[in-house]
Amino acid sequence: MLDILRLRVLAAIAAHGSVTKAAKQLNYSQPAVSHHLARLEAETGARLVQRVGRGIRLTPEGEHLARRAAEIVGRVDTAAAELSAMVGLRTGRVRVAGFQSALATLVPHAAATLRREHPGIELHLSDAHPRVALDLLRSGEVDAAVIFRYDDATPDDIRATHLFDDPMCLLSLEPGQTLADHRESDWIAGCVNCRQEFVEACQQVGFTPNIAYTSDDVIVDQALVAAGMGVTTMPALALRTHWLPGIRATQLRGFRRRVYLATYGDPPNPPATTAFIAALDHAVRQTRTDEPTPPTTAPHPVDISEATEDPPA
Repeated sequence: MLDILRLRVLAAIAAHGSVTKAAKQLNYSQPAVSHHLARLEAETGARLVQRVGRGIRLTPEGEHLARRAAEIVGRVDTAAAELSAMVGLRTGRVRVAGFQSALATLVPHAAATLRREHPGIELHLSDAHPRVALDLLRSGEVDAAVIFRYDDATPDDIRATHLFDDPMCLLSLEPGQTLADHRESDWIAGCVNCRQEFVEACQQVGFTPNIAYTSDDVIVDQALVAAGMGVTTMPALALRTHWLPGIRATQLRGFRRRVYLATYGDPPNPPATTAFIAALDHAVRQTRTDEPTPPTTAPHPVDISEATEDPPA
């Protein structure tokens, strides 16, 4: 019996003309598509594709099976859509990767909404840096990713929806509301792979920071600031997860990260993924108005609703 998944792979290759494009459309990795194609050839005993230069071309046997595969896949998808419309979204699974402060603030609200409105959907969460999250998305290991970037560009191979801008804040014990005010201070910064944007922001205002301590943990960072060991920067969203009394937090002009919801492959998204996206959008809107702002020791209390590209100094 022919495997429907492998027939779907063959139909995608025929429709898009390449393994790479088929992998993108199916939200699979390229090796996974090649594996399924090889297994289908083994099952049928027929050679379905042949190499032509750097690309591939369907053999006559491949073209015949691809036409039938498209018919079969279309009928299966139609049946699934009809059944979903009849019974509603009662079951399903959505796998989400996200960075830590999003998982600690926004995603729990989205999860609660999803459970309340669609109790049959299973939600699986993975804590992952944006680069890792996008790799998981491309390989088909997750269905959606909450990521951030410090510039306005997003990878061409993903679909990214901008959620909000998350301002960066200066954390210190002493007065000084700009990076340049602390050019002589010791700094606490993330690992080498995570501090590039911070260092560039300092260099843009005329100095290279003296990084005396390295930590990616918001609790450790704030403990060091509270102990007078240095100053640091931290996203406003992270301050919602932890804020030590006595630490000053000031939004930095023009220094922010942009938060996105990323998906992969051609639309539409699977129903369970669509339901999660709607729940996350609701969580973002609720967080802007309902969540308490951090302690008023901050010169400018941090709220996502203030997260503009150029927050007030």
